[in-house]
Amino acid sequence: MGYKKVDKTISFAELSLLSSIENNRSVKMMERISKAVNWENIEALLKEYYHIGQSHEGADAYSPLMLLKCMLLQKWFHIPSDPELENQTCPVE
Repeated sequence: MGYKKVDKTISFAELSLLSSIENNRSVKMMERISKAVNWENIEALLKEYYHIGQSHEGADAYSPLMLLKCMLLQKWFHIPSDPELENQTCPVE
């Protein structure tokens, strides 16, 4: 068991929306936050206390940093539930 791999390839839907994403205020805000925050230090701290995903048993888990970022997105954008967060962030295939 380990952490789930994040696919960083761009889908056709994301490619078609690329020009509107470049001018999106929310995306720009998240880029500024990403540059200002040292995510590596936060991830190291989280891994000290989050032991899920470190054993060799069971399915892969989400990384603690990804879970923290999801929680922040839910707070900042008033997303009421985890399923709604998945609908907001995952492209429909």
